[in-house]
Amino acid sequence: MSRTSSMIKNVSWSFIGQGLGILASFIVRIVFIRMLSSTYLGLDGLFSNILTILSLSELGVGTAITYSLYRPIAEKDEEKLKSLMQLFKRVYTIIGVVIFVIGFSLTPFLNFFINDMPDIFGIEIIYMLFVTNTAVSYFFSYKRNLILADQNRHIETIYRYSFYIGMNILQIIYLFISRDYFGYLIIQVIMTILSNWALSRKADEMYPFLKDKKIKKLSKKDTNEIVKNTKALMIQKVGNVVVNSTDNIILSKYVGLVEVGLYSNYHLVTYALFMIINQIYTSLTPGIGNFWIDQDESRRIEVFKKSNFLTFWIAYFCSICLMILFNDFITIFAGKEYLFGFWIVFIIVFNFYFTTMRKVVMSFREASGLFYKDRYRTVFEVVCNLGISIILAIKMGVVGVFLGTAISYFALPFWIEAYVLYKDGLKVKVINYYFDYFKKMLFTALIGGLLYYLMTYIEGPIFIVFVIKCFLCLIIPNLIFVLIYKKTEEFNYFKNLVIGMYHKVFKRLKREKV
Repeated sequence: MSRTSSMIKNVSWSFIGQGLGILASFIVRIVFIRMLSSTYLGLDGLFSNILTILSLSELGVGTAITYSLYRPIAEKDEEKLKSLMQLFKRVYTIIGVVIFVIGFSLTPFLNFFINDMPDIFGIEIIYMLFVTNTAVSYFFSYKRNLILADQNRHIETIYRYSFYIGMNILQIIYLFISRDYFGYLIIQVIMTILSNWALSRKADEMYPFLKDKKIKKLSKKDTNEIVKNTKALMIQKVGNVVVNSTDNIILSKYVGLVEVGLYSNYHLVTYALFMIINQIYTSLTPGIGNFWIDQDESRRIEVFKKSNFLTFWIAYFCSICLMILFNDFITIFAGKEYLFGFWIVFIIVFNFYFTTMRKVVMSFREASGLFYKDRYRTVFEVVCNLGISIILAIKMGVVGVFLGTAISYFALPFWIEAYVLYKDGLKVKVINYYFDYFKKMLFTALIGGLLYYLMTYIEGPIFIVFVIKCFLCLIIPNLIFVLIYKKTEEFNYFKNLVIGMYHKVFKRLKREKV
C-alpha cells in the first residue's frame, strides 16, 4: 500500500506540474510566434535537437546508477548510497564539461546543419547559449536521481515546474518588452542553474548523509555491474537519441529551415502529450524497480498486463484526438500558414502512437535491469532510421523524414524489445503480446478513421468547430472503448481503483466537515 500510495502521489503531482508546464509552454510559444519570426522558431527546434544529441555524453550512466540505487534504498544502506552518489557527482561533472567542449567546438560547422543559412545576427552566440544551458543542467543535478529513485518524484516535480513556470513568465515579459531572442535564452540558462541548485539543497535536507565526507569506495562487483549496464545502455542511448532527435536536423539539411519551424509547433503538441504520459512511467519506474525485487513472475506478469492496458487506452485516445484536432488547433494557435497536409500529420500521429505504446515495455525493461540483453538492436535502428529518413527526405520531402522513423522502429526494435522483456523478465512466451498489439492497433485505426471521416462534416467558424470536436473526441472514443473492454480484468481493476480512490477522498472530506 505504501508503494501504491507513493505512485499515486507522484503521478498526481506530475500531472499537475506537467499540465501547468504545458500551459506555460503554449503561452510562451504564442508570444514567441507573435514577437519573433518563424526563422527563430526553426533555429530553436534545430539547436534543441543538436544539443539533445550532444547529451549522448551521458551515455546511459544515469539510468545504470539509478537502477543500482533501488536495492540500497530498500535496505536503507546509507554507506552504499553515499558511494553511488559520489560516483554520480564525478560522472555528471565530467559530462557537463564534455558538452561544453564538444558543443563549442562545433560552432564553426553550423553551416553543415542548415541548408539555407538565415540572415540573423549572432547565430553562433545563440547556439553557444543553447550549449551552455544543456551543459549547466548536469551540475548539481546528480542528487535529483536519488529523490526520484526513492519514490519522491512529487518533490522533484514541485521544484522543477515552479522554476520552469517562473522562467516562462520572465521570458514572456522580456519578449513583450524587447523582442530580443538573446535575453530570452539567457533567462533560460539562469533559471536552469537556480533550479538545479535549489533541488540540490533540498536533497541535502532530505538525506543528511550526503554531507558526510567519509565515503567508501564502491566494491569491484558493484562497479563492474554499473560498467556492464552502462555499456549496454550506451548503445541504446545513442540509438534512441538518433531515432527521436534527428528529424529536425534532417529537415533542416534536406528540406529547409522553414519546415523545421512548421514541425516545431506539431512537435510541441506531441511532446507535451508524451511528457504527460511519461510522467506516469517515470513516477512508476522506481516503484516497479522496488516491486521487481520482492515479487514472483506471476505478479510481474499481472502488473505488466495492467500497465500495458492503461498505456493502450492512453495511446488510443490521444492518437484519435490528435488526428482529428491537430490542424484545427495549429490554425487557432499559430495560423493557417503553419499547417502541414493530411499525410504528414497522419505519419506524425502514427509515430506518436508507437512511441507511447513502446513506453510500457521500456519502463519495465529499465526497472528490471534488462539493459544488457538487447544492447545491439539500436545499432540496426540507427542505421535504418538515418538511411531511410535521408533517402525518403530527398525523394518525398517532409513526410519521408517521419516515415523513415516509423519504418526503422518496425523493422526490428519492436520485435526485440518485447521478446527480451517476456523471455528474460516475465519468463513467458511473447507471441500473445504481438497478437494483442496488432489487434489493438487495428482497433485504434478503425475507430480513429471512422471518427475523422464523420467529423469532416462539421462546419462553421474554426473556434466553434474546434470546441465541438473537442467535446465529441472526449466522449465518443472513450464510450466505444468502455463498451468494448468493460468485461476485461484490466478494465475492472482500474474501474475499482478509481472508485476506491473516490470513496477514500469523499470519506476524508466528510470527516473534515464534521
